Amino acid sequence: MLYPLVRPLLFAIDPELAHDLGLELLQRFHRLLPDRRIDKPVRVMGLEFPNPVGLAAGLDKNADYLDGLATLGFGFIETGSVTPKPQPGNPKPRVFRLSRHHSLINRMGFNNKGIDYLLERVGDKKRDYVLGINIGKNLSTPVEQALSDYRIGLEKVYSRADYVTINISSPNTPGLRDLQNEDALEALLAGIAQLRRELEDRHQYRRPLALKLSPDLDPGTIPGIAQILRKYGIDGLIATNTTVARDGVKDLALAAETGGLSGAALRDRSRQILSAFYEELGDDIPIISVGGIDSVEEAKMRFELGARLIQLYTGLIYQGPGLVSAISRSL
Repeated sequence: MLYPLVRPLLFAIDPELAHDLGLELLQRFHRLLPDRRIDKPVRVMGLEFPNPVGLAAGLDKNADYLDGLATLGFGFIETGSVTPKPQPGNPKPRVFRLSRHHSLINRMGFNNKGIDYLLERVGDKKRDYVLGINIGKNLSTPVEQALSDYRIGLEKVYSRADYVTINISSPNTPGLRDLQNEDALEALLAGIAQLRRELEDRHQYRRPLALKLSPDLDPGTIPGIAQILRKYGIDGLIATNTTVARDGVKDLALAAETGGLSGAALRDRSRQILSAFYEELGDDIPIISVGGIDSVEEAKMRFELGARLIQLYTGLIYQGPGLVSAISRSL
């Protein structure tokens, strides 16, 4: 593997620049790389996944690098988060490495080129992996009007995505996590469910919907949220997004930076939320586990705790692309 040789070079430059450079190189030279995918098919949300290891949203927000990422062996790739209108996100610097803890802090703020650009990049070509599109709301849209942005997003991506993720859990858009409160969540999902029925009638097929939630939920709210997911026919739960807590990294100066913490420092919280939701949902609504998965052993634990699929992001940055096939091969 070349990654151990390349990583010191990438880690010597700004994290966001390294992110962009690494993806550009992968996209440009992916035809020279062998296809690493290991086929371990699994059926989840009514879809046939080539294997249960996926890429989490956030790495390829605009679907610019799908061809390159597909060569790494993912069974599914989730692009976005994307918003109805383009937006620049928060001022730089906005990504920080906590290398000793194999973690990152980011406050990107849904930076993306807008949903129309993403759809141009996705196109209508055939794929040999499952594609998820993660949708969010624009910063300029008041939280009270968030449903309008999610309706725009769902209607536009419905025919291009294999599944659609409703992201209401980023800590980097002010007020977004308020949509996880039970009353607000019920109103949001009621509106989304109504639109999906209309789109299902129009297109004559049903597109699976997943909801991405925070690791910082009050445990007491989980039974109520689970009930709402069932009520409105949500097909999958993604647990979890990044955390605003700083458990395990308080000794670092960078811990004072605002933003969401991901990677190994998120591991315990992500496990806890997975377990709590699985206790409520059982096998009725499949859970996609993400957050701190950076080894074969950790991946196996998530499946043992009830996950049907897993996603990688920060673990991929620290361990390299070989992590994808290593996990798939071990299952």
